[in-house]
This record gives sequence, structure tokens and C-alpha cells, in this order.
Amino acid sequence: MRKICLIEDEESLSSLIQMNLELEAYEVETITHGTEAFLRAHEMDRFQLVILDVMLPEVSGLTICKEIRKHSKVPILFLSAKGTTQDRIHGLKLGANDYLPKPFDLEELLLRVQILTGATSTEVVKTIRIGSYEVDFSTYEVIEIGSGEKQDLSKREIELLKLFHERNGEVVSRDEILDRLWQDDQFPSSRTIDNYILAFRKLFEEDPRHPKYFHSVRGVGYKFILK
Repeated sequence: MRKICLIEDEESLSSLIQMNLELEAYEVETITHGTEAFLRAHEMDRFQLVILDVMLPEVSGLTICKEIRKHSKVPILFLSAKGTTQDRIHGLKLGANDYLPKPFDLEELLLRVQILTGATSTEVVKTIRIGSYEVDFSTYEVIEIGSGEKQDLSKREIELLKLFHERNGEVVSRDEILDRLWQDDQFPSSRTIDNYILAFRKLFEEDPRHPKYFHSVRGVGYKFILK
């Protein structure tokens, strides 16, 4: 999974950007203070992209950019309320790869992120195989291999399977599932999420009581294992 460091002090904007990036299957780590970002500049090589606000409290994004460039060639995308040609040129001369003035369109931001991280449409997984079934994310169908028998899944079931596939082999907490799939909707109970897992086991597992793919982690959430 591609990792992005988002350095932005405006909480509402940071949350909005993070949510949309995670919906596009990016892993996002956020930093809200300039001093912390400056002190962690030497760590940025572990990310595929840094999204950096120019006007940060304590230490400016321009100073942070210069510090990052001492340690890493990671792509840097500046976000700034200052959008004049002179401001953009200054940011690019300091080592940034791109510069997006605020306010911006989220679709444009996501496109620039895709370009800077080297993500292309060919990386998007269209189907996965779970046991003797193939899941088609584009048609919301599960096809039994051999017989060709099809079964429709709901949008939320498909989104949950996508999330598990992205986090294959990792524990996914109930809170993360709520944040990703339910968002502003009324939150379900833990029993509701359990029912999704039980349905997946009945469909995909040879022995639902001894699951091979969909595992519960007591007190935390779930783990999907697909080798």
C-alpha cells in the first residue's frame, strides 16, 4: 500500500483529505505541527509522497521542505493559500515537485497525488479469488468457479471486501471499518459487522466454524488472510 505523509494544521481539511486518500487505498499519516514535521524530516523516505501545507504553526512548510531535501528525494506536493506565480516558483525552487493553491478541487488533488506516487489505473484490482469463488468489484458479483453461478453483493459488502483485500494479513479494527464504510451514516453495532463476517464465512469458507480467510480478533476486529 502506498504511504502518504500529510502535514496540515487545519483539522477539518486534514480529515477531509485523509478520508478521500484512504478511500483511494492510500495509507495516510498526519502531522499537524511544523516543529514535529521539521524534527521528523529525516523519516520521510519511508513515504511515497509528502503533502505539505506552506503556512504551518511554529515552522513553515518552506523550511520543512528544505530540511526534507537534505535527507530524501520523496515527492513533495505543496498546499498553500498563497497561489501567485511567484509563490509557486519559490516553492518549486526549494525542491517541491508540485504546488496546489487553496481552495482546490478534491478531484484535482487526487489526480496530482496519483501522478506523483506513480499510481496508474492498471494498479486497480478488479477481481480477487477467494477459495472457489471470484469476486468482481466492478459488477458487485461473486462467481462460483466451475459452475459459473453468480450471486449479487451489496455495495457495502463489496467495500468491506475491498478493505480486507487492501489490508490482507493485517488486523482491521472495528473503528476503521466504521470510519471507512459507514462514515456519517448511523453507526451499526458490533453485531451488525459480525453479521457481515458470518455471511462471508457462509459464502466463501468450506467450514465456516473453522475459517481459513475471515478471522475474528477478540476485542479488536478482524483479519482477512488470502495467500
